[in-house]
This record gives sequence, structure tokens and C-alpha cells, in this order.
Amino acid sequence: MGVWIDTDMGFDDIAAILVIKHAGLQIDGISLVFGNTPLEQVCRNAAGAAETFRWDDKTYVGRAQPVMGHLETAQAILGETGIPTLGLTLPHTEPASDGPAFAALSDWLEQSDAPRRILALGPLTNIAALALARPDLAARIDDLTWMGGGLTRGNHTASAEFNALADPEAVAICLAHGLPLRMVDLDLCRKVLAAPADVVPVRSAGGRNAGLIADMLGGFIDIAISRGRPSMALYDPAAAVAFAHPELVRFQKARIDIECGGTLTRGRTVVETRATHGSFNAEFAADCDATAVRATILEALRQEAAR
Repeated sequence: MGVWIDTDMGFDDIAAILVIKHAGLQIDGISLVFGNTPLEQVCRNAAGAAETFRWDDKTYVGRAQPVMGHLETAQAILGETGIPTLGLTLPHTEPASDGPAFAALSDWLEQSDAPRRILALGPLTNIAALALARPDLAARIDDLTWMGGGLTRGNHTASAEFNALADPEAVAICLAHGLPLRMVDLDLCRKVLAAPADVVPVRSAGGRNAGLIADMLGGFIDIAISRGRPSMALYDPAAAVAFAHPELVRFQKARIDIECGGTLTRGRTVVETRATHGSFNAEFAADCDATAVRATILEALRQEAAR
């Protein structure tokens, strides 16, 4: 039995999938969700990535809207396609789907007694839909590792990380249903950084996609450069390393709640680490070997660029 990936398919999602593949994990399915861009563009990105990297993973179309509230995307930061680049882009491939994500995810959870592990890289809307409609199947999830939330401050707003803000009700539903959430938050990801110099080994790797991967990595890093920072956090691939190489990340039990109201605090994750102040319901990535995590990500990109 392999693993399942739920994604809004931007560049760092692609990097996360490459980390999973280069770790030797079998991907049983990929479900798509709105997030970096509207779902239609997410599907285009997924099709372009599959063509470019010759992936044959089954890919399923999930939710286009959050549980409640208006559609929130990261296009203001990432651009219309959700994948900033220095030049080369993914091909404009006509999206193809292997079916709806809800049915596929339900079948996957139903079919085996092996550990059922999910890496979620976007809003948790697809997982929340499953928890609401099929709580019996959601209860079979053994590991829900999610890149989202923040212990201290947000990125999309002062309070909230983007994936949490895009659908806070989905996070609340997953927590309320007792799903085994393991949160890899902004504070952890901000320890794992890439700078412009890290593009050079990727570009010089010599494979057929070296230029494209380098341009996408460079475009992603340029988000930070344009804001006066010397390096960019590798968000989704850091979560992928936590998922595939748990020896590099230390998780800690905590009480995690999410703010679903308020104009300034919506999407804020509240993490209580004192057992005397709340019953623990989740875990968060408290620390990591940042040097090793960073090296694992960049090596996965370099190896892919060398193919």
C-alpha cells in the first residue's frame, strides 16, 4: 500500500512530490484541490507536470470551493498560473482526470488494511468533505501530514497561513472528527531556505528538464528576493521530508484549534503545548534538522534535473 497526496499543484507541491518519489514511496493517488489558483488551473498544472516528468500516477479532481466563505487563492503572490518562473513554464496540457477525488479517496481507504497515509499540501477541503460524508472511512486514516498553519504569525495575513485561511472550516472539521493531524507549519518551514545560488546545481544538472526546474525554483525564490529577503522557505517539500523522512523532524503533541471567525484572525491556528491547559488532539513539527531537510529537497530537485 502506498501513500496519497492531496495538492493544489504549485511549484513547491511539484517539489514535494519529487521528494516523495525520490524517497521511493509509492503514490496510490493524487487528489487536486483549489488553493494556489482556482481548481481549473490546478488541473492544468497537474496535467503539465505529469507530461513533463512522465508521471503515471492516478489523478483525481476534488473541491473547487471551501466549505464556507469565498474562494481564496494565492495568485496575487504566485501569478495567474500559481507557478512563478524565470522563463520556462510547464506545457499547456489539456487536463485529464481519472475521476472525482471523493470516490477515489473513499475507495482507497476502503480497500486495504495497510497504513493509510496522506500528505496534504493545500487547503484541507477534500479531506473535510470525506470526514463529513464518510466519517467511517476518515477514521481509517493513520497519518494526515499537512503543510499549513503557523505557531506564531501568518503569511497570507498577519494571523493566518494561506492553506489555513483558504478553508479554516475544513481544518476545524478534520480536528473535530479526530483525524490524526500532523501539522508542518510556517515556523518549521521557515527554517528550510533556498537562495539564488541553489538554482545553479539544478540548472547545470544537464537533464531534459534541468532548465525548467531551475526556472521554476528561481521564480519561487524570487518571491522572497522581491520582498528584500535573501532566501525563500521551501514550504511543501519540507512537509514532504517530514512525511518521508520522519527521522529528520521532531513532532510534538499539542492541542490545535483554528479561528473560523473574525476579520483579522480568521484562519489563525492556536497551538497549546501545555497538557494542563487542553487535551491534545494533534501534533506539530516542533523542530527539524534544517540542514538535512534542505539538502534532501535540493538533491531531489537536482536528481530530477539530471534525468
